[in-house]
Amino acid sequence: MSEAINLHRSAIDILAATSRTFFIPISYLPTGLQEVVTSAYLCMRAIDEIEDHPQLQLESKHNLLNSISLLLKKPFNNQELMALFYAYNSILPEVTLRFSDWIKLCPPTIVENISNATSIMAKGMADWALKRWRIRNEEDLDEYTFYVAGLVGVMLSDIWKWYDSVETDKDLAIAFGRGLQSVNILRNRAEDLERGVDFFPDGWELEDMFMYAQRNLALADVYLKDIKPGPILNFCEIPLALAHGTLNALKEGKEKMSRATVTEIVSRVVNRK
Repeated sequence: MSEAINLHRSAIDILAATSRTFFIPISYLPTGLQEVVTSAYLCMRAIDEIEDHPQLQLESKHNLLNSISLLLKKPFNNQELMALFYAYNSILPEVTLRFSDWIKLCPPTIVENISNATSIMAKGMADWALKRWRIRNEEDLDEYTFYVAGLVGVMLSDIWKWYDSVETDKDLAIAFGRGLQSVNILRNRAEDLERGVDFFPDGWELEDMFMYAQRNLALADVYLKDIKPGPILNFCEIPLALAHGTLNALKEGKEKMSRATVTEIVSRVVNRK
């Protein structure tokens, strides 16, 4: 039991160090649900760090992500994973190198869902790395945001059903993740361009991406209507409210929301009767 508790505490520490969006809502989840969502988030963060790694060549990113995708399609083998990471141990972050811990944190009754979603995400990321994230049109943007964020919505819906028999619409779940991701694209625009990556489709201006984000966030608002009041609804409402707030701040020319605004938004959600 103590090993499980220590692993959970360690996972929360890594979560706090790596997540700007999900640490706050995860911290409010009850025991049992918190471990699963933490496991799922860290599995996906582990592969996200590979996709974004500044020192890895595109071919290495593709090979690593594709290999992880294949590993997750069969019973998990930590030795195979460690062998895969061996040549990159000195540069990969802790959240990635400890991938097997995040799998171990997840209850056996839901781990297959987490593994499947992460496998699909890794394959999508691998393919887009080879394409150098060249997004030509809205269809490309929809595909990319599905792999890196829409799948998060799908996976969370699987978790909600597993935990509390909550049924949600898959397309709306995808829009939930896609909406959060499009706000991140807007917020990180300058930083992405500086590293030579442009997630805007050809010919798109800021206003086009603002409209794309607003459209998906509106669908995310509808997604929440299927969820009864309680910890799951609070979890979903926090990042969605922060995304709406960030979008409004960006429209006003600000880089991000103030810490006071973030605190006020979170308090409003968790203290609502």
